[in-house]
Amino acid sequence: MTQTRKKITVLGAGSWGTALAILLARNGHEVSLWGRETLQMQSMREARCNSFYLPDTLFPDNLMIADDFCSSVGAADYLLLAIPSSGVRELLRRLKPFNTPLIWASKGIEPHTNKLLHQVICEELGKNHSSALLTGPSFAKEVAAGLPTAVVIAGFEHVFAKQVMALFANSHFRPYYTADVIGAEIGGSVKNVLAIAAGISDGLGFGANARTAIITRGLNEIAQLGAALGAKLETFMGLSGMGDLVLTCTDNLSRNRRFGLALGTGKSAEQAFKEIGQVVEGAENVKQVVALAAQHKIDMPITQHVMQVLEQTMSPLAAVESLFARELKTE
Repeated sequence: MTQTRKKITVLGAGSWGTALAILLARNGHEVSLWGRETLQMQSMREARCNSFYLPDTLFPDNLMIADDFCSSVGAADYLLLAIPSSGVRELLRRLKPFNTPLIWASKGIEPHTNKLLHQVICEELGKNHSSALLTGPSFAKEVAAGLPTAVVIAGFEHVFAKQVMALFANSHFRPYYTADVIGAEIGGSVKNVLAIAAGISDGLGFGANARTAIITRGLNEIAQLGAALGAKLETFMGLSGMGDLVLTCTDNLSRNRRFGLALGTGKSAEQAFKEIGQVVEGAENVKQVVALAAQHKIDMPITQHVMQVLEQTMSPLAAVESLFARELKTE
C-alpha cells in the first residue's frame, strides 16, 4: 500500500479500466470509476462488481462509481484514461479545463491521423501537461485477481513518472520506468496486430513453430517501425516490447489473439467481433500501422498480410502461405 492516499478518477469502465481501479483502491487510494454507459454503471453500483467483464472480483469499499463526470474529474488528483484509442481525443477535450495530471493506459494509434497518443495528448492538453503511459504485459483478469504482474510506466518527466509508479506499486504489481514513450507506445500498439496473426496461424492448426516465427519476426517489425519513429531498440527487448508481444500472442485471454483464432477457423470478422464483444484494438489499428510503415518505408509483411485478411483481399490460409513463400533473405 502506498503511504499517501490520493483521489484518482478512472475514465473507462471496461475490463482494463475496472481492473486498474480495483488495484488502485486496494493500494488505499480513493478511486472513482466512470463509464459512458449509464445502465452498465448503475448495474456496477448495485452489484459492487463489473458483472460483465470481471464478475468474480468485488469492488473494495473505497472504489466508488462516479455519479457525475465533472464532479469526479474535478475532485481528482490524478486521472487514469483506459478507453479505446479512437475515443481519446474527444475525451481529452472534455478534460482540458481541469488541468489534472494524466495517466493513460490505452494502447493504440489514433484513426485517420495515424498519431501516437502522446502526440494527441500534447495537441489537446499542451506539451507541458503532466502525463505518463502505463503499458506492458498485463491481462485485466489477472490484475484484478491480484496475480503477480510487471508493467512499464513511460513518461518524458522522470519525477512525474516516479509519482505514478508509487500509485500502482505493491507486493504483486511492479512498475518499471522508461523515458522512451514512443517505443513503449509502438510496442503496445503493433503487438495487437501481430496477436491477430498468431491467432490466425493457430486457428489454421499450424502449430508452435509457425507461432514462434510470427512472434520473432513480428518483434523485428515492431523494432524497425519504432526505430524509424525515434524509439530506442533496447525498449523492444523489455516488458513493453517482447513481454507484451509474447503475452498477447500466446494466451487466449488476449481478445486480439481470440479474434485471429476465429478467423483462422473460418469465421468472418463480423462473427468474431460479435463473439468477443469488446474492441479489438489490432483490427482497429492495423491500417494506421501499415500507413506509418509506408510513410517511413518500413517493410512489415506480417502486419500487411493481417490487413489484407481483414479487408478480405486474401484468405487466412493464403496469407500464411504467402508469408512463407516470400523471397529468402538474411535475418
